[in-house]
Amino acid sequence: MGVLDNLKRFLGENLGKRVIVKADRGRKRVVTKRGTLDAVYPSLFVVEMAGSGDNNRKITFTYSDLLTSTVELTILDDELEAQPVY
Repeated sequence: MGVLDNLKRFLGENLGKRVIVKADRGRKRVVTKRGTLDAVYPSLFVVEMAGSGDNNRKITFTYSDLLTSTVELTILDDELEAQPVY
């Protein structure tokens, strides 16, 4: 199994868990948001961002975003422990 297969499997095992997403938006802009790992597909994964009221947004990321460090994903097992993905 390659790195990509392990990454997909790991994310699939953590569906529904809370996550922190740190995304590099270019020009020294970094966005950090909290959400829930919503779905895992063959070429991308979906994070439902926490919003106020019914304003939850779903944002998709590719696995290459994680591998190239454009996006950092941290899975929160509970309030005290955080587990970085890659």
